[in-house]
Amino acid sequence: MKSAVIVFPGSNCDRDAKTVLAATGLEPVMVWHSDSSLPKVDMVLVPGGFSYGDYLRSGAVAAKSPIMREVKTHAEKGGYVLGICNGFQVLTEAGLLDGVLLRNQKLKFICKEVKLRVENTKTAFTSKYNKGQVITVPIAHHDGNYFASNDMLKSLQDNEQIIFRYCNDDGEATSESNPNGSLLNIAGICNTKRNVLGMMPHPERCSELLLGGEDGAGVFESLMAA
Repeated sequence: MKSAVIVFPGSNCDRDAKTVLAATGLEPVMVWHSDSSLPKVDMVLVPGGFSYGDYLRSGAVAAKSPIMREVKTHAEKGGYVLGICNGFQVLTEAGLLDGVLLRNQKLKFICKEVKLRVENTKTAFTSKYNKGQVITVPIAHHDGNYFASNDMLKSLQDNEQIIFRYCNDDGEATSESNPNGSLLNIAGICNTKRNVLGMMPHPERCSELLLGGEDGAGVFESLMAA
């Protein structure tokens, strides 16, 4: 499988993503945001960071970059797209995923490890996990508070599009385990076709024991298996 990592002005997790993709055998290439064409790849990763300095809204300017037109076309054709942290914000702003990421409930930047419960393993991003499995993944964001209308939330639940939820050690999605105020403790969602995933936590930062944990590796191993 071949992959591409989109690089925006302000991206700061693009090299981390490239390293993990390469180690997993996903053969990454780096693609600049102003490029008007996308190499022939199976998966596109939109990385974390602060694209365009988070001006206007996080991800809003990046969503209008020329390369995002190609990413949309790639997704419409069934290609895989993974947005992590700022990448999740970009995907919502680009209309590839429902909802929006608002300022954290306590209006502070949060950088720490959190527990996630895997809600759906029937996707190309999660097949190597077990349903209900609790994993530890770091977060680092200021605007990670997931919000959507009641109708959108019902649709996400009915279609099993909620992929990760913030939880405690026992796998319970409690208010205490919710770091940013996200509705329904949502940490990651996919589209209806299940080929686009957005998540606020950083699996690329916990995919090697050298970095303190391997719980995030399942995302990339699942993609490789797909």
